[in-house]
Amino acid sequence: MPPELKGRFALQYPSKLLGSYNGAMKAKDLHNIPDVQSSPDLRKLAIDKVGIKAIRHPIQIMQRAGGVQHTIASFNMYVGLPHHFKGTHMSRFVEILSAHEREITVDSFQGMVKEMVAKLEAEEGVVEMTFAYFVDKAAPVSGVKSLMDYEVTFVSQILGGAQCFAMKVLVPVTSLCPCSKGISERGAHNQRSHVTVTAHTGEFVWIEELVDLVEKQASSELYGLLKRPDEKYVTERAYDNPKFVEDMVRDVAAVLNLDERITKFVVESENFESIHNHSAYALIERDKTAG
Repeated sequence: MPPELKGRFALQYPSKLLGSYNGAMKAKDLHNIPDVQSSPDLRKLAIDKVGIKAIRHPIQIMQRAGGVQHTIASFNMYVGLPHHFKGTHMSRFVEILSAHEREITVDSFQGMVKEMVAKLEAEEGVVEMTFAYFVDKAAPVSGVKSLMDYEVTFVSQILGGAQCFAMKVLVPVTSLCPCSKGISERGAHNQRSHVTVTAHTGEFVWIEELVDLVEKQASSELYGLLKRPDEKYVTERAYDNPKFVEDMVRDVAAVLNLDERITKFVVESENFESIHNHSAYALIERDKTAG
């Protein structure tokens, strides 16, 4: 309503009527809001991934020892956008997460990608959730317990009409250089390493199973808390079990090759060198279904 008429209108009609008039006008305006993202695009360039990143939501993760672990995950949610659409409906991604008022479980996570693809009228999509997972570990000699945290990512994807699931686990370990041990009269340089396994699974696999697999192949595993006898043990264990970065990925890959539940995997190792200002890195990728 023009400002010069608003005062005159308010004098002639009660405020309740004025409020009803404004409400009706607002409702009418809402119906006329243009849907810009659904408008056509003439560049004929499809987008492989479009969506939202780094939105947090509570989740529940089953523990191998029993019970569930409550934690917070960071979600990435994407769909493929056909070339003829200008944009996707970003709010719908948040609506899907918000529909889960309580924590998301592994089962409900698997269903989210189907819900997302349907709601956004897409043919392909991916949902990723990354979270800290804690394992209660006992030191090797003293038995003192402490928590170790591991970064875990679940990925559920619909691609080419098929749905697949992958679990990515980053495991920090110790690696000791065989070359340094072989040429030194005293000691050998060692470092903390990050071994990352991305496993595509056809059957259920515990997070702890991948953690255990990696730690057994390392020069030594890590612990949150060590007493002096424990520190002596892990130092000597690493010295007796030297590994190049190449050894690390090969040894882990050899064990993954034997697990029939895992259909495809990527193994990466990054050694944060203690005597160099760079990292050493190696990667093995294998698709068992490729023959």
